[in-house]
Amino acid sequence: MPIEYLPIIVLLVIALVLAVLVVIIGHAFGPRRPNKRKAMPYESGMRPIGPGTRRVPVHFFLVAILFVLFDIEVVFFLPWAVVFNKLGAFGLIEMFIFIVVLLVGLVYAWKKGALEWE
Repeated sequence: MPIEYLPIIVLLVIALVLAVLVVIIGHAFGPRRPNKRKAMPYESGMRPIGPGTRRVPVHFFLVAILFVLFDIEVVFFLPWAVVFNKLGAFGLIEMFIFIVVLLVGLVYAWKKGALEWE
């Protein structure tokens, strides 16, 4: 294992140990006086009416997936920009093809009405 990774591993181990320790201490020393009133769901001071969950339209999920998709694909622009001079014309053509594919997907989602908010 290269020595350059040692600080990252130490940081991850410290974070994991600290997180587990805080949860254990909170569970061991935290106040626990359960009763029926505390176990009821809280709805802004009002008694809950109906089920606690609602159906969410698929449109919300579609927008979230599109956001994640285009957000992750934009992450590829930074490494390309860093090594742009080394790649030359080949890198430029490849990125142009990548952007065209992104634009085709965006236009398709736009034409299907995925970006319309009601």
